[in-house]
Amino acid sequence: MTDHKLSVRDLCYVAIGAALTAVCSWLSIPFTVPFTLQSFAVCLIAALLGLRRGLLSVMVYLLLGVVGLPVFAGFKAGFGTLLGATGGFLFGFLFVALTVGFASDRSPGRTLPLALAMLLGMLLCYVCGTVWFMIAYSRGSGAVGVLAALNLCVFPFLLPDALKCALALLISLRLRPHIK
Repeated sequence: MTDHKLSVRDLCYVAIGAALTAVCSWLSIPFTVPFTLQSFAVCLIAALLGLRRGLLSVMVYLLLGVVGLPVFAGFKAGFGTLLGATGGFLFGFLFVALTVGFASDRSPGRTLPLALAMLLGMLLCYVCGTVWFMIAYSRGSGAVGVLAALNLCVFPFLLPDALKCALALLISLRLRPHIK
């Protein structure tokens, strides 16, 4: 039987990951869905920490925001933020952490599986975020079509997110051997 307890080191890594995600969310450019470095942080953390610690880090980050700490983009907080137009993207970070963390655990130090996992994770995040955006937007402003939602929520982010994934991949490949 394996030990499923978290060590003090694990808890510290999880806390640092949640803090890094919060700091990266504060660096934002306002837009319908703000441009932030959150996706970079989530990809980096999951690649460095693996599935268990990376996913826990994202969960802690989301819980900190829900209980009222201003960790979301624009220094927002609260459960209402998760129910708002960008909430689906925040939940989508769980999928990014799952896919990237899984690939990191299964293929440590291998570029292609990690890169593909980051792209798949971002795709899942886009799907989750866009669907939620369409639901949240229709409650307040009326129905929005799929193409309009993609124009607002996905297309402007493809190149910046690809660059953030590439940077997270490069940094994680350099740092992963030093993470215990």
